[in-house]
Amino acid sequence: MSNLRKILFPFSGGYHLITGIRNWMYDIGLLKSESYDLPVICVGNLNVGGTGKSPMIEYLIDLLKDQARLAVLSRGYKRKTRGFKLVETDNTAEEVGDEPLQFKTKFPDVLVAVEANRREGISRLLEYKLDVILLDDAFQHRKVRAGFNIILTAYGDLFTKDLILPAGNLRESASGASRADVIVVTKCPQQLSDEERRKIKKELNPKVEQPVFFSGIEYSEVIHSDFGKISLEEIPEKAILVTGIANPKPLVEYLKNRNLRLEHHEFPDHHHFSVKELRELETASFILTTEKDYMRLKQSLPSKKLGYLPIRTKFMEKDKAEFNQKISGYIKQK
Repeated sequence: MSNLRKILFPFSGGYHLITGIRNWMYDIGLLKSESYDLPVICVGNLNVGGTGKSPMIEYLIDLLKDQARLAVLSRGYKRKTRGFKLVETDNTAEEVGDEPLQFKTKFPDVLVAVEANRREGISRLLEYKLDVILLDDAFQHRKVRAGFNIILTAYGDLFTKDLILPAGNLRESASGASRADVIVVTKCPQQLSDEERRKIKKELNPKVEQPVFFSGIEYSEVIHSDFGKISLEEIPEKAILVTGIANPKPLVEYLKNRNLRLEHHEFPDHHHFSVKELRELETASFILTTEKDYMRLKQSLPSKKLGYLPIRTKFMEKDKAEFNQKISGYIKQK
């Protein structure tokens, strides 16, 4: 634990107490959660950021879009607008947030909306006669009772080995995982032995009826941009990597494994770039970035200089069918 974490550790006790009392009040009914007749699937986590919620939302969209009328509801983190707003492909990240814009850009036929008040957001979406609503990052929003909760925890950064804010990165106690219907360990290496899976499951200590699934991140081998696609091998000399995400290490490692050692300009998660920063970045021959960062940068940098590397969630082969059946089974039951 760093010296700063040690200094902040006493404050974690207060945060633990407050979140614990709040959860207890919801558990016994003193605070009310609203349920819904249609299937509502929540994707969330206990750790702050970096667990792969956006790729999981996209995985669910891809799984369900041909069999159900879908909507995605997100907070629209760091947007400069307020209230309920339907996301359009010509919106900017400042208007709707980078992740909702990414969802809408990739799946233009799917309804995407932003609203910090999830109960209000669902109420507005119900006007559209939907079959399923996906909630992005709403596990702690207990005013809404999702019918199916998925919590994510990253391989190598399990929530059971973390501390509560501000000394650690947990939004609530690890015991909050008991509210989830499934736990997904994300960002796993491609080769994960049965023995390591057993160790992780033992560490997570799920309920008997609570399955644990394992997934990884699969990177595209092709860079996408508004002007087309190029292979990784076609990146110009003196290109740079720009990231404003919670954990860029997997991407950096992937590029190194492809013999690409780009100068890395690392910024905080959801970073809004200043004019000075943009001018400095524009001097590069080419900028490779993440899809989420691309949503924020494409309005300000020349398209010929900017591209992103898409990623997707890829379940371990033995887990994919069972996870998909869990989701489809819940929807059919509802």
